[in-house]
Amino acid sequence: MGESVFRCIECNEKAAELHRDYTNGILKLTICESCQKPVDKYIEYDPVIILIDAILCKTQAFRHILFNTSLNIHWKLCVFCLLCEAYLRWSQRHGSEQSSDPADFIRYTKEWEFYSMFGLAALELSAFCGGVLLFLWVFAVRVLGATVEQSLLLRALLLSCYGKVLLIPAVIWEHDYSPLCLGLIKVFVLTSNSQAIRVILNSSRRLSLMAVCVGVIAETCVTQACTRLPWSIQDILTFD
Repeated sequence: MGESVFRCIECNEKAAELHRDYTNGILKLTICESCQKPVDKYIEYDPVIILIDAILCKTQAFRHILFNTSLNIHWKLCVFCLLCEAYLRWSQRHGSEQSSDPADFIRYTKEWEFYSMFGLAALELSAFCGGVLLFLWVFAVRVLGATVEQSLLLRALLLSCYGKVLLIPAVIWEHDYSPLCLGLIKVFVLTSNSQAIRVILNSSRRLSLMAVCVGVIAETCVTQACTRLPWSIQDILTFD
């Protein structure tokens, strides 16, 4: 990679490299010139430890993932989480029709209503990300006079939605879902979104929370509009 593309996970200063590769496979971590600590200690850590620190919303883990790795699974992760969310919503609407016959699952996934749920979830996520990006762009350009790299922010937002993977057990075991459990998952995802914004912009917690709130408002508006429109796609696709 080019010069000054990495970030120190401790102080957020730019760095030209993460480690030096000497002969015989000997690696030495690069020391940050600003804080005198290793630029990225996580390159020696097991991925499980990095995942645990990311779940704990540690700033260092987020900087490692967003700045010092070439992780490009955000679109695949987004689609997978949307599929889980769509099936969760669909199964909640048809809870009384559940059957243990495996053939029923194949038949149900072919129903257009499942795809309408997927479309609705994708539309809500688009509204959330769009609201956050628009707010941060306006705030950065109009107030701070700075620029915001929209593609990097979008990647951070999508990756920080990894908490939706917690919906997988609900999809597998198909039990009665507690509103409290789903609410906690939502709070966790929003907390991760806020932390990702802080890491990308190196901003205050207040700004990231404001951006997340704007995104939630935009998502809620889209949800309400889709449920109240007389020609709602959900109503069109549920007729026999």
